[in-house]
Amino acid sequence: MAPEPPPLLAAACIGCTLAMFGTGLSDLRQMLATKSVENIQFLPFLTTDINNLSWLGYGCLKQDWTLIAVNTIGAALQTLYILVYLYYSPAKRAVLLQSLVLLAVLATGYGYFTLVVGDARTRLARLGLFCSAFTISMYLSPLADLARVVQSRSTRCLSFPLAVTTCLASSSWTLYGLQLRDPYITVPNVPGIVTSVVRFWLFWRYRDKPHRPLPA
Repeated sequence: MAPEPPPLLAAACIGCTLAMFGTGLSDLRQMLATKSVENIQFLPFLTTDINNLSWLGYGCLKQDWTLIAVNTIGAALQTLYILVYLYYSPAKRAVLLQSLVLLAVLATGYGYFTLVVGDARTRLARLGLFCSAFTISMYLSPLADLARVVQSRSTRCLSFPLAVTTCLASSSWTLYGLQLRDPYITVPNVPGIVTSVVRFWLFWRYRDKPHRPLPA
């Protein structure tokens, strides 16, 4: 039986992850203040919501209250961001279509893991594998932004608070997974630490560099 994580470590996971989710509040304030979604991307809200709901399912199967708590709050926040974005977006049809695709993916996943996979241990392992793969893809998705930073010699497209909170959250969950001996939690958070360190290096490397426009 895997050991219980120390309460302080569980609290650190919750606090750091909620701080990471909270960086989206600046986008929420901007949408409410300007009544516009200009310069705000919708896809990160959608993918993070899928990620939160997937880990929520994993936490429920595992009966891990730390996972359940943090991903319940995270899913609620991301859903709020999605609804506000939908309200102010001029391209409501496209946003609604993407949201419906999200619901279809979740419904399909729920049907697969509850109806097709009958064994509880197999269900937990397969859902853990899906959550891990999805989380890794999310952490690696900003690599295009990092390449853009190197090309333009400017970190204006990066968020320093997001880099800090991502590093803290990833480090906390890596330790949490090691404590529980759960590779599905440990492994996907290592790329989060690596990409955060790369962001810190870019902030240091180009802190005084003038912006160089990218070629059209």
